[in-house]
Amino acid sequence: MATLQDYRNERLRKLAELKELGFNAYPSDSHRTHNVGDITAKFDELEGQSVSVVGRVLGLRKFGKLAFIVLGDQSGQVQLFLHGPDVSETDATKGIVGMKHINLLDTGDFIQAEGEVMKTKTGEMSVGVKSLRLLAKALRPMPTELTNKEERFRRRYVDMNVNPEVRERFERRSKFWAATRKFLDDHDFTEVNIPVLEHTTGGADATPFVTHMDALSDQPFYLRISHELPLKRLLGGGFERVYDLGPRFRNENYSDEHLPEHIAMEWYAAYWNWQDGMKFMEDMYKFVLQETFGTLKFKLGKFDVDMSGEWEKWDYAETIQKHYGIDVYNTTIEEVASKLKEHKLEVEKAESIPRGIDKLWKNLRKDVAGPVWLINTPKFVSPLSKASTSNPDVVERFQPVIAGSELGNGFSELNDPIDQLDRFVEQQNMRDAGDDEAMMLDIDYVEMLEYGMPPACGWGYSERVFWIFEGVTAREGVPFPQLRHEIDETTKDLYPEAKL
Repeated sequence: MATLQDYRNERLRKLAELKELGFNAYPSDSHRTHNVGDITAKFDELEGQSVSVVGRVLGLRKFGKLAFIVLGDQSGQVQLFLHGPDVSETDATKGIVGMKHINLLDTGDFIQAEGEVMKTKTGEMSVGVKSLRLLAKALRPMPTELTNKEERFRRRYVDMNVNPEVRERFERRSKFWAATRKFLDDHDFTEVNIPVLEHTTGGADATPFVTHMDALSDQPFYLRISHELPLKRLLGGGFERVYDLGPRFRNENYSDEHLPEHIAMEWYAAYWNWQDGMKFMEDMYKFVLQETFGTLKFKLGKFDVDMSGEWEKWDYAETIQKHYGIDVYNTTIEEVASKLKEHKLEVEKAESIPRGIDKLWKNLRKDVAGPVWLINTPKFVSPLSKASTSNPDVVERFQPVIAGSELGNGFSELNDPIDQLDRFVEQQNMRDAGDDEAMMLDIDYVEMLEYGMPPACGWGYSERVFWIFEGVTAREGVPFPQLRHEIDETTKDLYPEAKL
């Protein structure tokens, strides 16, 4: 049975023969007049016209004076029909491969074909090739199938060729972020790219990645865990609607819904409160999902989700009372622990009322189809948020619950510098005591607040929103998930000169 090394050696032999003939097997120039998908989609319009198409050889068959090549590019596939007497002879100086040397081509090679749009005798829409050029010689054959998850993640470029639906997923991912940008831009938000490297990092409870900068006396820097604090500095600087979209980094474990590195977006709007933000995001979800998926109705696992209507609003305390019979503002740890046991939830030794109540909510949340806005979160569950002016026991926070997950987070932003300093000091004390996820004290941010920041609303969501609606896990939802670095034995054998 032939091995990868056997196939590669055969292709290396063909490459050597091409070079002997005078071919440049990797020219820099190519010429295309149409995508291959145009040939079938616009056949009636193009029939009889001369075209030039480029792409990868997906299949190749030769029968005497006839040859058939399946050519693919990002737009689709088309058949190339080669009739020997009509095809240009080999001209290595121009990179032209004639019928005599077509056996030097393989699946995976990139070629350029010029000819007339036509139908074969069997009715197949095709390009009748007059001239064929080699654009790049492939030294490895594409597998016919690829199902091993580890291999798919390590060689996504192969995965996307063998499983084109994977590439289509990432095209939708691009649409998701393009639609996000468009909606914000159309509502007078300004995109400002903020630093990824920070002296102090904040805006979330997460363990940061640590690095250093030689140019600044080897000072430690952190990869950002959130976009929040620099964007709110921009509000203090006079921007009224601002956002950033890009990577953030949280030094935590992998899960089906979380990755240590992922793309996220946060926006901040001056003179808005949480209710303004909630209405805005309801409209934004509808726009972004329609643009990305072409529908607002989804089957997400066990959930049927219709995003087209008005969202329900669930009061946190009322919801817990309704489902568990607990008054969250007047309960005991014993009562909470009893409900946790009743619902087969873990009761830890260091259990507290806030942590226990949050576990009960998450147990309930997992069965919520949504879309639902969770509002009036108790202050003891979200102690760093701005308290409501009408009820000091709750905070001005809004969270969307869809398909059993919380898919975003919004707040009326804290702009009281004294209150912010007190909270930072409390968090820094927790950090100094060993809590790596507690926030760092950012005194520059406090100083910005002392100069004055207007009332504002802020919102953030990550590409987890896309993963949920796409129906994939986190690592399936990104092109190149991080994996432990490994080099297999076959690769080591193929490249002895690299001393891998």
